[in-house]
Amino acid sequence: MTVLRKTVETYWSAAESRDWTAFAATLAEGVVYELPQTRERIRGRERYVRFNQEYPGDWHIRTERVVAEGDQAVTWVHVTVGLEETYAIVFFTGDDEGRITSVTDFWPEPYEPPAGREHLAERY
Repeated sequence: MTVLRKTVETYWSAAESRDWTAFAATLAEGVVYELPQTRERIRGRERYVRFNQEYPGDWHIRTERVVAEGDQAVTWVHVTVGLEETYAIVFFTGDDEGRITSVTDFWPEPYEPPAGREHLAERY
């Protein structure tokens, strides 16, 4: 197991339990958080922790998969906010101490598949 993988697992566990001290401990001081869909960037540990503390709604995260190698990791997470459910893909970069230096979230919107391939795919 890579050091970063363990850090990312702790990051998600701390976020879910709202343990902001443990969450902050996974982050490098100069962490950069980016959301490409909204074109937002948050710089710094304090601002990023506050962003998560103040995120609206009763949100919960379940980690589906973590893949890590060296200073890179990616996670697939299931997110619920109230009654809404979605999935996100989150990319991480870490430093030599295993702290997270960058986080990039992708929150794809669900959509209906195009007609004409029902004979090939099943819906779930």
